[in-house]
Amino acid sequence: MAEFLYRLGRGSARHARKILAAWFAVLLAVGVAFALGGGTLSNAMSIPGTPTAQVTDKLAEKFPEASGGTGSVVAQTSDGRAFTPAQEKAISKIITKATTINGIETIVDPFASEAERSKQAKDIKDGKAQITDAREQLTAGTTQLDDAEAQLNTGREQLEQAISQAKAAGMYEPAKAQFDAQLAQLDAGAAELEKQRAALEENTPELEAQQESLEQGASLLEMAAEIRTVSQDGAAAVITTVFTEAQMDIAQETKDQLVAAFDDTPVAGVSFDYSSEVSQGIPSVFGVGEAIGLLVAGIVLVVMLGTLIGAGLPLLTALVGVAIGALGAMSLSSVLDMSSVTPMLGLMLGLAVGIDYSLFIINRHRHQLKDGYSVRESIALANGTSGNAVVFAGATVFIALLALNVTRIPFLGLMGSVGAVSVLIAVLVAITMTPALLSLVGTKILSRKERTALAAGAAAQPVLAPSPKKAVRAMSTKGAIGTAVVSIALLLVLAIPALDLRLNLPDGSSEAHDTTQYRAYSAISERFGEGQNGPLLVVADLPATNTDEAALAYQREIAEALFAQPDVVAIAPAGTSTDRTVAAFQVIPAQGPTSVSTENLVHDLRGLSPLDGKFEIGVAGAASGNVDISEKLAQALPIYLGVVVGLSMIILILVFRSIFVPVVATLGFILSYFAALGGVVAIYQWGWFSAVFGVDTPGPILNFLPTLLVGILFGLAMDYQLFIGSGMREAYAHGASSRLAVVQGVRAGRAVVSAAAIIMISVFGGFVFSHSAMIRPIGFALAFGVLVDAFVVRMLLIPALMHLAGDKAWWLPKWLNRILPDIDVEGASLERRHPHAEAEGSPDPAVPAKSS
Repeated sequence: MAEFLYRLGRGSARHARKILAAWFAVLLAVGVAFALGGGTLSNAMSIPGTPTAQVTDKLAEKFPEASGGTGSVVAQTSDGRAFTPAQEKAISKIITKATTINGIETIVDPFASEAERSKQAKDIKDGKAQITDAREQLTAGTTQLDDAEAQLNTGREQLEQAISQAKAAGMYEPAKAQFDAQLAQLDAGAAELEKQRAALEENTPELEAQQESLEQGASLLEMAAEIRTVSQDGAAAVITTVFTEAQMDIAQETKDQLVAAFDDTPVAGVSFDYSSEVSQGIPSVFGVGEAIGLLVAGIVLVVMLGTLIGAGLPLLTALVGVAIGALGAMSLSSVLDMSSVTPMLGLMLGLAVGIDYSLFIINRHRHQLKDGYSVRESIALANGTSGNAVVFAGATVFIALLALNVTRIPFLGLMGSVGAVSVLIAVLVAITMTPALLSLVGTKILSRKERTALAAGAAAQPVLAPSPKKAVRAMSTKGAIGTAVVSIALLLVLAIPALDLRLNLPDGSSEAHDTTQYRAYSAISERFGEGQNGPLLVVADLPATNTDEAALAYQREIAEALFAQPDVVAIAPAGTSTDRTVAAFQVIPAQGPTSVSTENLVHDLRGLSPLDGKFEIGVAGAASGNVDISEKLAQALPIYLGVVVGLSMIILILVFRSIFVPVVATLGFILSYFAALGGVVAIYQWGWFSAVFGVDTPGPILNFLPTLLVGILFGLAMDYQLFIGSGMREAYAHGASSRLAVVQGVRAGRAVVSAAAIIMISVFGGFVFSHSAMIRPIGFALAFGVLVDAFVVRMLLIPALMHLAGDKAWWLPKWLNRILPDIDVEGASLERRHPHAEAEGSPDPAVPAKSS
C-alpha cells in the first residue's frame, strides 16, 4: 500500500492540474445530480417489523385514508380574545384553498369541526328529550289503555250479572238480542284496546334502539370531550392536515405550499405556527456555529503550519470533499427514505477527518522540505508514509461506520453508509488532491523565514525530534500510578449520568424557543393539553358484522375499555374500514410524546390485547413509533458495541503486534465512550449548563446517538491510538527501553494529535449550536468524546498504563507473531526503498538539498 501511495502522490504532483480538474468535475457532477434528484428529508423515522410499523402497514391495506402522515397548523389571536366571525371565515377560506394542494388528503377545519361537535351534542340532548317525551307518552297511553280495559271488564261483569238475573226471571229470551249487541260492543272495544296495546308495544323496541344509539353517541362524545380543535377560550385553533403519503414520503414541495398558503394570505389579528412535521425541511448546512468552528480550526492550522497557504490547503480539500459527500447523499434523497440528520452527519465527519487527514500529509511534507528534500520527492514520500497512515486510519472509521448495517436498522445503516462514504471521499481527496495542491504551491507551504533559512543551507532541526539539550527520561512509576488512577476516576465520574440515560426522538419542545415548531408545540400544550402533541393511534380488529349499528357497539365497547386506562384523557373513533373489520381510535395521553407515562401507556395498551378476549389491538402513531425505535436501538447497541470492540482488538493486534496495547486501548475507548454519553445526559437530559449550550428544554437523548457514537468515536480513537502508539512501537523497535519508548512516542505524536483533536473538537463543536435539535447533541457528543479520548485516554491514561506494564506491554505469543502479516503503517520500509536524494541528484532544483 505504501509503495502504491508513493507512486500515486508522485503522479498527482506531476499532473496537478488534471487531478484538480477531475475533482472539480466530480463536484460539478454531484451538484447537477442534487439539483435533479434532491428529494425529501424528514425527522420522522421508522424501522420495518416493529409493532408500530406492523399496525401502520395494516392501516395502509385496510384503512388507507388513515395511514397518511399528519401535521398541524396552530392559529392564535394576537390579542388573546376569541376569534371573530370574520377571522374564522378568513381562516376557513384559506383551509378550503389549501385542501387542493397536491399531496394533501384533507385539512380539518377546526371551526366546522367544533360546530359539528356542538351540533352532535345538541342533537343528542334533543334526542334524549324526545325519547323522554315519547316514553312519557307511552306510559300515559298504557295507563289510558289499562283504565279503558278496566272499564270494559267492569262493563262485562255487569252485563254478565244482568244476563244471569234475566235468566233467573225468565226474561232472557226476549232481551237476548239486546244482550248480544252489548256483548258484541264490549268485544269490539276489547279488540280495539288490544290493537292499541300492540301498537304501543311495537314502538317500544324502536324507542329502546334509539335510546341505545343515543347513549352510545353520548358516551363516545363524552370520552372525546378533551379532543378539541378550538381552545375553550376560543383564542386558538389547531388545523390538522392529513397528507396522502406516509410521514417519511411527504414531498418538501407539499409542505412548503401548505406553509405558503397561510403565510401568503395573512389574517388580521391572527398568527400561524407550524408543527415540526410541517415546518421541518432540509436543515441549514452552514451556520454561525459551524463558521466559528472552522475559524478555530483555521487558527490551529495557522499555528501548526505557520503559513496561511498551509492552513488554507486542508480547509480547501476538506470543503471539496464534504461538498461532494453531502450533495451526493442528498441527491439520493428522492429514492431513499433519508432523515435530515444523514447528510449532516456526512458533512460533520467529512469536514473533521478531511482537515485532519490533509494536515497529516502536509505536516510530514513540511518537515521533509526543511530536511532538504525536493518538493516532488517530499510529496511522494509524505503520501507513501503519512498517506499510508491516513488510509489505515480512514479505513478504521470507514469499517466502523459501515458496520452500523449489522444492526439491521435501515435508517441507521444508511447514516453509517453515508458517513463511511464521506470518510472514503476525504481519504481519496487527501491522497490525491493534497499532493496536487502541494505541487502547485511548491515551497510556499513553508513560511518566508523557513524558506530563507533553507535557501541559506541551514536545515532546520525536525520539530518532533527531542532537543539534545534535554535528555528524555521515563516517567516515574509513582507518577504513572497517580496519572492512571486520576484519569480513570475522572472518566468514571463523567460517565455516572449515563446510568440515567433515556432515549427518544426530539419533539417540538426540544426546538429553540424562537422557532415556529416550539411555538406550535407550546400553544397546543397550554391550550389543549400536552398529550395532544403526541396522540396515539389504536387499531382494533372487529368481529365480522353486516350492520353499522353492531360495528358502532363494538367501537363503544373498545373505547370504554381504553378510556378506563390510567393516563388516557380522551379517546375518539377515527373510523372503520369499508368491510367493518378494522377500527381506528385516536387516544390522547396525559403527557407529551417523550414522557415516561406515555411510553408506559404504549406498553399498557399493547398488553390489553386481546381486549376482553375478542378484540386484537395494536398501537401506532409517532409517539409509539419513537418508543419502538428507541427499544430496537437499545437492543442493537450491545451487539454493535461487541462488533466494534472485536474489530478494535484485531486491528490493534495487527498494527502493534501486542496483546496488552489492544486491550488497554479498547478499554480506554469504552471509558471515553461512556464519559461522552454521561456529558450528553448531564447537559441535554438533566439540563446542566443549559444556558451555555442553548438547551431550552431538557429531555430524552436522541435514540440513535449512543449507537452512532460508538462507530464514530471508535474510528477517531483508533486514529489517535495509531499516531501515539506507533511512535512508541517505533522507538521500542529501535532499541529504546519499553518505558523510555513510551515517553518518546508521546513526544513524537502529541503535537500532531493535539492539533488534529482540537480541529475535530472545533468542527464538531460548531454543530452544537446548529438550528437542528437532532444535530446539536450529536455535535456535542462527538466533540466531548474526542476531547476526553485524545487528551485523557490517549495522552495520559494509555502512556501511564504502558509504563506500568513495562516490557510486557509488547508481549505477543510466538505462534501469533509468526502468522500475523507485517503492517508497516508508518511506511518505514518505503523510506528504505526510496532513500533521500542528495543535492547532486535532486530532481527539483527549486529546493536546495540538505547540507552534509
